Amino acid sequence: ELLKSFSYSADKANLTYYRDSNAKEIDVIVEENGLIHPLEIKKSANPDRREVKKYEVLDKTVLERGSGGIVCMCEEVIPIDQKNCFIPCNLI
Repeated sequence: ELLKSFSYSADKANLTYYRDSNAKEIDVIVEENGLIHPLEIKKSANPDRREVKKYEVLDKTVLERGSGGIVCMCEEVIPIDQKNCFIPCNLI
């Protein structure tokens, strides 16, 4: 669904993922306008907010890390910290 949403959009973005040898993994990374936006995708309505801690690995990259979040089954957008939030899957 995420790929479909971006393919219909007038704004073009690169989609990728991250996985390293230490088993750190980020499900989706959206690169747009010189920023990278990390996303995790979870089936739960209340995923662990500590999941966003692993986004810090992206701070070592050339591109600046923008806002990110966890796409989940929650009912509304819920802030986690200054850069991240829980994102209802029905908004995709």
